[in-house]
Amino acid sequence: MAGRLLGKALAAVSLSLALASVTIRSSRCRGIQAFSESNFSPKFNEKDGHVERKSKNGLYEIENGRPRNPAGRTGLVGRGLLGRWGPNHAADPIITRWKRDSSGNKIMHPVSGKHILQFVAIKRKDCGEWAIPGGMVDPGEKISATLKREFGEEALNSLQKTSAEKREIEEKLHKLFSQDHLVIYKGYVDDPRNTDNAWMETEAVNYHDETGEIMDNLMLEAGDDAGKVKWVDINDKLKLYASHSQFIKLVAEKRDAHWSEDSEADCHAL
Repeated sequence: MAGRLLGKALAAVSLSLALASVTIRSSRCRGIQAFSESNFSPKFNEKDGHVERKSKNGLYEIENGRPRNPAGRTGLVGRGLLGRWGPNHAADPIITRWKRDSSGNKIMHPVSGKHILQFVAIKRKDCGEWAIPGGMVDPGEKISATLKREFGEEALNSLQKTSAEKREIEEKLHKLFSQDHLVIYKGYVDDPRNTDNAWMETEAVNYHDETGEIMDNLMLEAGDDAGKVKWVDINDKLKLYASHSQFIKLVAEKRDAHWSEDSEADCHAL
């Protein structure tokens, strides 16, 4: 008798956990639905109203009505902590400048002989890891708008500014984000939140302040999902969230900046 009761209790707990895995909501997404809702019939592999369900890596398989992670099994089923089934689109703005001395001259690394590049990094509140400021693309939002919005919210605390301060920040950011830029990466990313049925994809874009004048006039201030924010020297010792270190390495390569004191490592990376 006791064994049967224990079995039923364990079954109930398992069911509760299974239901929780598809009803947990992401704080960054709007209009999230679960397959249990009768009116939820997503159009995978295409634009579904204002929601982009197409993958940057091409068509993905649908198995038993649910999208299948194109990178393979993760050991986790359902939507998990992510906001949407299938691809969850994010944007990561990588803002860089050259490290300079007190006279304004670019600083060269003594071993590699290359100039040192810096980027704006934030410390995530959710996991405590340092990362590129960025976030989810809202339904109907253009990637370019997400990049600028997320940088303003996380690295400049724009959400807490007055209307006048927001206009001033917007003007300065427009100058930075309207110049030539480098698309560093777009597609699937290895993220700890990925499951068998939901995964992260991002577009990482580098906006470089060559003279440093634009960013010198913007005061970094952590906001929204960021606990801290600062300029960080770029090198191979960086430990960043998810795939962010790989994106930063690509930036260093494309800008011909210092990355490693190991000359062989630099050669192999090119």
